Amino acid sequence: MIQVTKKRMLMSKELRSKIEWACAFCNCEPKIKNGNLRILKHTNIAYVEPHTVVIKDKLYLFFNEHEYFYINNLGNQYPISKLREIIND
Repeated sequence: MIQVTKKRMLMSKELRSKIEWACAFCNCEPKIKNGNLRILKHTNIAYVEPHTVVIKDKLYLFFNEHEYFYINNLGNQYPISKLREIIND
């Protein structure tokens, strides 16, 4: 049977401050949930779950040390510099 180990990852302070800064300009409060690292025991397979942020009932996905974020799924990629504009839409 496959065993999965789940390790909590903390969002970097830099990324958190960028998100909070963009939300402050848009007068909204983000709901931030840290991501996880899932490791399949006895294999070399691991999966990084993104940090999830809900802003104005929209799901945003973030990874530490990435210049991009995603909306709803990993198919919709946008640069972090556009976050404030996208939140306002």
